[in-house]
Amino acid sequence: MPSVAIHPSLDSGFQATDAAFSGGTLVCNCASNPVKIRIRGDIAHNHACGCTKCWKPDGTVFSVVAVAPTDNVEILENGDKLAVVDPTALILRHACKDCGVHMYGPVERDHPFKGLSFLHPERFQETGWAKPGFAAFVSSIIESGYDPAKMDGVRARLRELGIEPYDCLNPGLMDFIATWTAKKSGALKTETA
Repeated sequence: MPSVAIHPSLDSGFQATDAAFSGGTLVCNCASNPVKIRIRGDIAHNHACGCTKCWKPDGTVFSVVAVAPTDNVEILENGDKLAVVDPTALILRHACKDCGVHMYGPVERDHPFKGLSFLHPERFQETGWAKPGFAAFVSSIIESGYDPAKMDGVRARLRELGIEPYDCLNPGLMDFIATWTAKKSGALKTETA
């Protein structure tokens, strides 16, 4: 059975993570006057994402997405080329108007992810960022036209790459969201260890 293509940064053999990675510069795909954004510090929760909202390189069924604190995001060059893709979405994805690459997406609404910005680490000029630790919204690739009969192969390929597939977020992030929601509603009144 031929291998299922997931994402170029994973299919070509992911480069080893550098424990000293401390951020870098994201660059869009424009040949001239690219948008450049500095991310200070490391990224977190890097994952392959099958949702229909995330930017994906051409011919790719998954994106690679991580988060960083929005306070650590700084537009360095050509910020005038950025526009929010969908102002009603939770993640305000700022994309380059010329090449379409999503550069960063802050969460500004009252939500457990408020204060974080989503980004695509393969856009870093630097290497050494953390390998995706899980795959989220795997079934959503069907919404983009992927053949449902091939999903077992997709999940098998993700596991072969050491990336556990989920049809939501991973359990740790789902617990975080549920805890935030329970505290907000008053259902959870005390801190848990």
